[in-house]
Amino acid sequence: MSNITIKDIAKALNLSVSTISKALNNSYEIGDETKQRVNDYAKANNYKPNRLAKSLKIGHTNSIGVLVCSYFSSTFLAQILDGIQKASLETGHDIIIMQSFENVDNEKACLDALISKGVDGILMAPVSETSNSEYLNYITQNHCPIVLFDRFNPAIETTKIGVNEYKGAFEATQHLININRKRILFITGDKFGENNQRILGFKKALKNLDIPFNQRYMVYCSLEDTEAMDAKICQSIQQLTEANIRPNAIFGATDVITTRTLGILANLKIKVPEDIAVIGFANTDIAFSLNPSLSTIRQPARDIGYLALNKLVELIDLHGKKPAQYETILLETTIQLRNSTNLETVQQA
Repeated sequence: MSNITIKDIAKALNLSVSTISKALNNSYEIGDETKQRVNDYAKANNYKPNRLAKSLKIGHTNSIGVLVCSYFSSTFLAQILDGIQKASLETGHDIIIMQSFENVDNEKACLDALISKGVDGILMAPVSETSNSEYLNYITQNHCPIVLFDRFNPAIETTKIGVNEYKGAFEATQHLININRKRILFITGDKFGENNQRILGFKKALKNLDIPFNQRYMVYCSLEDTEAMDAKICQSIQQLTEANIRPNAIFGATDVITTRTLGILANLKIKVPEDIAVIGFANTDIAFSLNPSLSTIRQPARDIGYLALNKLVELIDLHGKKPAQYETILLETTIQLRNSTNLETVQQA
């Protein structure tokens, strides 16, 4: 059975089309009794509003663009999308998801595509802290609001939703030092600069305990190509081993780096945690079932996505006006310690 239209409702209730439209949109011009009568009939007969026609009338598409790096390879980003989807169902917005695949040019192309589709706003996790800064500012000034999540571009004046990366990295590094693992290899993406909060938190924990920072224990790898990433991590560990300064701990700065590191160490016949302890940012739900189970810094990903979409809707509702103040909201991480850093279990065995 096809959906009924406003004209069908008007004919059935012997009211004008204009009255039906105003009643369905809760207009003050229509009395409560008529509104109730119209809405009861619409609900009983499965009336669905024509969203395209409404969007043309009010100048909005009711759609939101979501630009992420690569949700297929990241549990963290997939969980953020869960939160965004939940919020979009509650607010009645459609979402269009695109991936930059950690590439700046792809990111620009995705932004172009979203603008051409007339989205009312954009949620995005930038490729880096500086990628496409000028274009993002142009979009916010001439097209639609943008809310950043996960990765922050300081040059963009807008609302930003993420986690306290500095504290999470600090606590994870401190844990490694507490189990007497001081030669810590920090592995991160090659597009993250020295002012990245995870790097700063790592360095601060070292400094607090008078452990000199060794640049050789800082590895930058490509997040675009997992094969190249694996090769870089493997090569770095082998080179440090040959130089008799092999690390006794590894800190992975991203979801993908942390989880893939366990497989790389297994291929190198390096025991975890006996030879090298491993911890890092990772939201994988199977961390407990990996071999060994993986110690992680877990981020409230679904909360990030849910909050980010709602904050974007608030900006959209301002109709181009700037808020009194843009927010930067940092949610707290949690550290989950498992066998990849549990030396007591190894000693007892």
